[in-house]
Amino acid sequence: MSLRQMEYLVAVVEQESFTRAAEALHVTQSALSHQIKALERTVGGPLLERMTRGVRLTAMGRAYFPHAQLAVRSARQARRAALAAGGAESGELHIATVHAQAVGVLPEVCARWARARPGVRLVLHEYATTEELDEQMARGVADLALGPRPKDWPGPVTVVGQERMVLVVPHGDPLAARESVRLAELADRPWVRCSLEPVVEGRRWLDRECERAGFTPRTAVRTQHSSTAVRMASAGVGVLLTAAHELRGLDCAAVPTDPPWHREITVFFRVEPTGAAAEFTELLRTVGSTEPSPEASPDARN
Repeated sequence: MSLRQMEYLVAVVEQESFTRAAEALHVTQSALSHQIKALERTVGGPLLERMTRGVRLTAMGRAYFPHAQLAVRSARQARRAALAAGGAESGELHIATVHAQAVGVLPEVCARWARARPGVRLVLHEYATTEELDEQMARGVADLALGPRPKDWPGPVTVVGQERMVLVVPHGDPLAARESVRLAELADRPWVRCSLEPVVEGRRWLDRECERAGFTPRTAVRTQHSSTAVRMASAGVGVLLTAAHELRGLDCAAVPTDPPWHREITVFFRVEPTGAAAEFTELLRTVGSTEPSPEASPDARN
């Protein structure tokens, strides 16, 4: 089997179509089909089930595909790393992150990068949860990942900043004028909950801290994305705990917690960063640090 054959398989699965995959690869559909059949002969069975509308992996294909996908992505990363080390001024840098970091941390960093390195295009891969981010990064989707510190990550991890957690309420809310708020004061308040909430020691930070304060938070609405949660809280649906940088440009009040709470922002890699990946990490450390680095709070995931 060849890397090209694996690349063809990955394209068919990701495009969910032989026709679209052939167009993306700039090859004829017959040539693509021939290579896929040759790959299936090599591995000893069918990898794809041809359907009336699209294709899907067979049981053998589901077992084979993650390894093929990793091989293809690793080869692409190797080429980008080699070009970067050789001083190439063009190419791509792939960045994986969760939606909250994409919205809150990356815009200014990417703007500066575009001015400084216009020849190196940024490709952003956004995920709904840190679990999905870690899984896709391990599969080689990107050159670097931005997010909370990953658990048991085998590769390099670099801290690039801290983010301050705040409570979000509308401007007209009585809490909006407060300098800080203790969670115990919010026992009777409804909450906006998000799938990207911080997790500490295997538990949602809000659940753990509210339990310590003597109550269980009452959920008004639960969202998948932090940007949706912020807008719900801004409209008065409930109180939200989120990172302060997610509120840039939004019309709402941010009230610090008492005691204050922060969490790390990290960049992590499958291999030691070089070239553009190393440069982007340094830019994140310089520009993307959303808060000064206070005493570290307990490690948390969002």
